[in-house]
Amino acid sequence: MIINDIYDFILHWGIMSLSLWVASLIFPGIKFSSRLSLLISALALGFVNAVIRPLLLVLTFPLTLVTFGFFALVVNALMIMLVAKLIKGFELSGFWTAFFASIFIAVLGFLIEWILPSQGVALMTPINSNPDTISI
Repeated sequence: MIINDIYDFILHWGIMSLSLWVASLIFPGIKFSSRLSLLISALALGFVNAVIRPLLLVLTFPLTLVTFGFFALVVNALMIMLVAKLIKGFELSGFWTAFFASIFIAVLGFLIEWILPSQGVALMTPINSNPDTISI
């Protein structure tokens, strides 16, 4: 059980690191001074997204509702800006870079996790499986 949790943690950290790295290649306003700053930034962004982002989404729910969900994208950009302020070696040029990079990172992370069969996508059904059971 603990080994699976550690494996999932490292996998998600790697996906976040890869997404941030690719975003830094695509968006000229994102720069990392070293690989260590990239890895620490991915770790910090995962923590911020798990702890602070849900709290902000709850607090800003009326505004998100009025803007038909658009403000949730602003919250995502603010999370990246927060991590850039906290981590030395992670440079971000401004809000709009963070805004579009947050969309890109979310989409790329989703696609990578969707492709991985261990994350819930069943590519093949086992031969001895019950046809009445749905495997997700």
